[in-house]
Amino acid sequence: MSSYQFWPAPGKLNLFLQITGRRDDGYHNLQTVFQFIDKGDRLRFAVRDDGRLVRKTDHEGVKPEDDLVIKAATALQKASGSDRGADIYLQKILPMGGGLGGGSSDAATTLVVLNHLWQCGLSEDQLAEIGLGLGADVPVFVRGYAAFAEGVGEQLQPVEPQQPWYLIVKPEVHISTAEIFANSQLTRDSSTIKICDLQIGTAEEADVMEKLGNVFQPLVAQQHPEIASVIATLSKYAKARLTGTGACVFAAFATQDEALQVMQQLPDDWSAFVAKGLNRSPLQAKLASVSETTE
Repeated sequence: MSSYQFWPAPGKLNLFLQITGRRDDGYHNLQTVFQFIDKGDRLRFAVRDDGRLVRKTDHEGVKPEDDLVIKAATALQKASGSDRGADIYLQKILPMGGGLGGGSSDAATTLVVLNHLWQCGLSEDQLAEIGLGLGADVPVFVRGYAAFAEGVGEQLQPVEPQQPWYLIVKPEVHISTAEIFANSQLTRDSSTIKICDLQIGTAEEADVMEKLGNVFQPLVAQQHPEIASVIATLSKYAKARLTGTGACVFAAFATQDEALQVMQQLPDDWSAFVAKGLNRSPLQAKLASVSETTE
């Protein structure tokens, strides 16, 4: 079995992000809401019978053995016992290092699609467990629904937040996730909230998310004037927030036209795009459609 069609690997936004404590293993306990966007990378797979995993597209600065896509396919082979391989093509669309979860989404798409193409028969729970070993954000992309997340991001409860249009700006800076997590000034004792506190689905939802904010934003803005400038500029039009540990900054708008109008007023040398918020990943919709046609 082979697939010559492209499979989506959507980006995500953290609608808020708090740290409620540090665990004995050094990891942090988080609370956040993940929501997908309708912009993402695309992958294509051609199944091989020799067990080899061949990366057909090079990613600048990323060795094949360090590529999450190859790691995901290798982990699936090990977990399932499959002797199949694949040629893997990745069309990189999301900006790297932006906090949009591109690498994690690519890994999740690889797990979900190769599980289908190789006919491994692993469950969603099993794929999510494999994904967690690759990165804390991978399970949310495997499961494919907007979620209130706790723990390191793997404890997921489905939610249905509003699905506005987002203007997303990627400043040309690199942020080290490890360094920002290790920063002594990082707030690690945010008050724990319950999912009902988020008021999701009510008129108060947006205000609650904005009030909670992103615990990394003050530090990142302080360390990177370019990000502080983006936040200040977008804040003239709507509430501007950092996603993940950055570097992308986003603002929500009721319509696509509103978001596009603001984007046109940004400096010409800024990298920006408009995307729709989604509570369901297009990956799972694609898989369902393909599965129906092959039955």
